[in-house]
Amino acid sequence: MSTPEFPSSLVKPASGVDSQSLWQQGQLLELEISDLSPNGDGVGRWGDQQRVVFVPNTVPGDQINVRLIRVKPRYAYGKLQHILKESPHRIRPQCIVADKCGGCQWQSVDYAHQLIAKQDQVIQALERIGQFHAPAVDPVLAAPSPFAYRNKVTYPIILNSNSRRVQAGYYRKGSHKLINLNQCPVQDPHFDVFLAEIKEDIQKQDWSIYNEQNHRGLIRHLSLRIGRRTGEILMTIVINGNQQSIAKISDLKVQAQQWLDQYSQLVGVCLNFNSQRTNRIFGAETTCIVGQNYLHETFAGLTFQLRPDTFFQVHTEQAEVLLNTILDHLQLKGDEQVVDVYCGIGTLTLPLAQHVSEIVGIEMQPAAIEQAQVNTSLNQIKNATFEVGAAKDCLGAIPFRPDVILLDPPRKGCHETVIEQILTLKPQNIVYVSCHPATLARDLKLLCQSGDYALSRIQPVDFFPQTSHVECVAFLNQQAV
Repeated sequence: MSTPEFPSSLVKPASGVDSQSLWQQGQLLELEISDLSPNGDGVGRWGDQQRVVFVPNTVPGDQINVRLIRVKPRYAYGKLQHILKESPHRIRPQCIVADKCGGCQWQSVDYAHQLIAKQDQVIQALERIGQFHAPAVDPVLAAPSPFAYRNKVTYPIILNSNSRRVQAGYYRKGSHKLINLNQCPVQDPHFDVFLAEIKEDIQKQDWSIYNEQNHRGLIRHLSLRIGRRTGEILMTIVINGNQQSIAKISDLKVQAQQWLDQYSQLVGVCLNFNSQRTNRIFGAETTCIVGQNYLHETFAGLTFQLRPDTFFQVHTEQAEVLLNTILDHLQLKGDEQVVDVYCGIGTLTLPLAQHVSEIVGIEMQPAAIEQAQVNTSLNQIKNATFEVGAAKDCLGAIPFRPDVILLDPPRKGCHETVIEQILTLKPQNIVYVSCHPATLARDLKLLCQSGDYALSRIQPVDFFPQTSHVECVAFLNQQAV
């Protein structure tokens, strides 16, 4: 278990000394939960030294008894034993396994308080990691509904060793113990019927089910993706094997065709091959069994093709909110030249192309660029081009000085060389989209430390209700010399 991220203010000792005999594994303590951590746990402070205790399934304002299960000098992890007094922010979860399933952390927290916690998470990261004083972080833009939003789900599949029943769901937090589900309140409700019925069909077929302990068996995961605007659904089964393994799955094509006939919204059934002993879900190769290997989605008025392993934000509606936030802030005139770094399939590139004179997308995944080019042609966009390669290698070859650079890196943030090249190119505006406040704060510090850029504002957008995750867009303006 990695050390959690938390503001240094949470562990600053006060005067006095705790009784060391009480600060040990197995001890039962009484404390009040005061905060929510970026990892989703409740945070309480105990004793004169205000040592921090992280407690899952708790809500700020809860007064609890907690058992210490892992103790460090400055902080500890605890297990909730009893709620002595419930917080006014505590609500009843909509899911009956919310306290067990690792998919959501905050179903017990009222939605308004979730948004406050996420804004505070961003502010704390900017102050602690980025060294920004009183950063301008706007209130989080709430989702239209805090449930029924996920447009893609992927379930591990197991064969229960006792009942010998095929099960699918999510892992218990911090473990690989599966919580069997037949429905989930945060996913698009069209998936519920698939989840229950596909398990039964796999059970009837008696296909070999993957066992991660011995790396044997074939069926590993069930993945479903929906076009929220089109209603099209794509199903993918991930197997532990290769093309030759298809012969071991009897009546696969027959069953796949039955699914296609049975579910009117289903447009294709695919098979992905992942024979690696890894936590990574998708392998490099996917084949279509019946139907088509993509679905259509409408985003910002454009048509996109999405394949089984395409990266596309799981909250379609909030992704459009983020795009509109960018457009509102930039107030583009139509003559700008833009570079979209880490562009993926062109999710932001193509809508932005309609507001600028030229835009170049950079992405290191050839398959993503292939889809970006398909989507460019689908929408008859003429002023968007794409480069395949690492951002640190491609940025230096851009044939113009961009007016705007858009960054939307993976969770680990930008390579230092990318930061250096941006500072050399000196665009008028930098727009940084991030799903991880800690790496966002780190990179913003690097971009601003020379004084060439100033952080104008940060707008968090809630892409992930019921979880501790938060998406942000940060705006940096070039400073006058």
